[in-house]
Amino acid sequence: MSEVVCGSDGKMRCAWGTGDADYEVYHDTEWGFPQIDDVRLFEKICLEGFQAGLSWLTILRKRDNFRSAFSGFDFRRVAEYGEDAVLKLLNDAGIIRHRGKIEATINNAARALELRDEFGTLASYFWGWEPDRGSAPTQIPPFTDVSTALSKDLKKRGWKFVGPTTMYAFMQAMGLVNDHLAECWVREEAEVRRQEFRRQEFRRQTSDPDDR
Repeated sequence: MSEVVCGSDGKMRCAWGTGDADYEVYHDTEWGFPQIDDVRLFEKICLEGFQAGLSWLTILRKRDNFRSAFSGFDFRRVAEYGEDAVLKLLNDAGIIRHRGKIEATINNAARALELRDEFGTLASYFWGWEPDRGSAPTQIPPFTDVSTALSKDLKKRGWKFVGPTTMYAFMQAMGLVNDHLAECWVREEAEVRRQEFRRQEFRRQTSDPDDR
């Protein structure tokens, strides 16, 4: 992930985001872009957990199946899943049939409800972990001090399948960091969106209630 290559359309992309149409769309329109919707944040953290030990392309191509199987990743509904739901999921060939990861998703849905009750939204919690980073990266690490600290905090809260590497992949996926390389054509657009997001959040948090 430390190189850029030229795609068939003549655009320079991070090497991992080329050579497959599904990868290119994900790389160009989603990875590194700021996400604030709680359901989509829960989806991303769960799918990163399912990805552990597998290719991300495998997960990406099954994402619609995952959404169907897990109630669109509405964590309020997933938290209510019982053993019957687990057995049904274990028989669903459209997803990754790993009991530990399935049960972790259900557990994490309940933990997400607790996080929302404490912080108001999942976004408020996760965006509080945004690291201070200015320039484009030249090397992409598998994990960082921040992802390690985030992993540790989530584990204390009872979350599962949230190791430091998984959490760094989640940070990249939700736009908490912009790891598009300097020569990648998407980097500037992703950074503009991140800056717009910060300004909107700042205005929302500091505006006079009578002006809303």
